[in-house]
Amino acid sequence: MQRLDDPSTPTQLLDDADLRELYAYPRDLTHPWMRVNFVSSLDGAVAVDGRSGGLGTPADKLVFGMLRELADVILVGAGTARTENYGGARTSEALRERRAAAGLSAVPPIAVITASGNLDPGMRLFTDTTVPPIVFTSSAVSEKKRRSLADAGADVRVIAADDISGDALVAASTEAGWNRILCEGGPRLFGRMIADNVVDDLCLTFTPVLAAGSADRIAHSPASAVTAMRRAHLVCDDDGTILTRWVRDSPAG
Repeated sequence: MQRLDDPSTPTQLLDDADLRELYAYPRDLTHPWMRVNFVSSLDGAVAVDGRSGGLGTPADKLVFGMLRELADVILVGAGTARTENYGGARTSEALRERRAAAGLSAVPPIAVITASGNLDPGMRLFTDTTVPPIVFTSSAVSEKKRRSLADAGADVRVIAADDISGDALVAASTEAGWNRILCEGGPRLFGRMIADNVVDDLCLTFTPVLAAGSADRIAHSPASAVTAMRRAHLVCDDDGTILTRWVRDSPAG
């Protein structure tokens, strides 16, 4: 892969260590840093036939794994967890060692956001994982439903009375001691976090295909909410995949 946005070295070739440095979280964080990761077709589709996996390229998959490696926790909306058939984050001995050296837990937990608690206890999220999944939910969910998720192995945490806001997610992450947050969607969760002014960082891959169809864009909310971002990097793979990172101009919140 080559970095495109550095005029001093326009053909700079990047290895895995270089990519980890490009995607590193700010050093010495004292509060949660909300990073969002998405892949999109060139014409703006966030999925093919309902799933983002149809847009994946080798470069995107490499960075997807790297972003997980660098994070304290992986946030995902319940709809995306269901559609993408989420299981726990994968690991290896080398990954565990790198995370330990960075002061991180061996495996980042998946934290699913659901104000309704509508998760199937039999889904892979609960049955195919090496660490307990976390369920961020609301007090509007019945005790019976919360207990069924806990019995399936989830760490159920009530973080809101009803609707779950971006501020509630940041507060829950602060309470848990997680500063390096990675959110993997979906579009409505991302849109809500933009509207709530809690997004610090967007990692966006453009895969070299046109998809058409009726897929969502990467963020969706009832009203527009503009957040100024600055380019952190542009990286291109030989197959045309473009990996970008954008950081907000001013602190979130």
